[in-house]
Amino acid sequence: MNTEQLISELQFKAIRSSGPGGQHVNKVSSKIELSFKLDMTLALSVEEKALITTKLANRINKDNILILHCDESRSQIKNKSLVVKRLIALFEAALIVPKPRKRLKPSKAMKESRLNNKRHQSLKKESRRRPEL
Repeated sequence: MNTEQLISELQFKAIRSSGPGGQHVNKVSSKIELSFKLDMTLALSVEEKALITTKLANRINKDNILILHCDESRSQIKNKSLVVKRLIALFEAALIVPKPRKRLKPSKAMKESRLNNKRHQSLKKESRRRPEL
């Protein structure tokens, strides 16, 4: 993943933020909406795109565009940097490939302990039965 190229391909849109804040909220467009087209990007390889589309499927819309919002700060610049950091963190988390699980054969000691436990349980239950006459 080429982060510099990725950042250059991002599209930002400033929107008026919702919620309390009085006159400042009504005047200033501080909320940032980031949109990223997965189809058009050259910063990601084909395998990386496939991983991201599968892991972030609930965040990507039908047009294969990832949209993120940020309105945490009153500053547009801070919101822009926050949303970029959030996108990079999302991609880094999505690109982690889990290690394949190796199936292990149970050891001899484990087999013996399991069989001993079974024997012990059967003796315990056998001792609870009525004696045969």
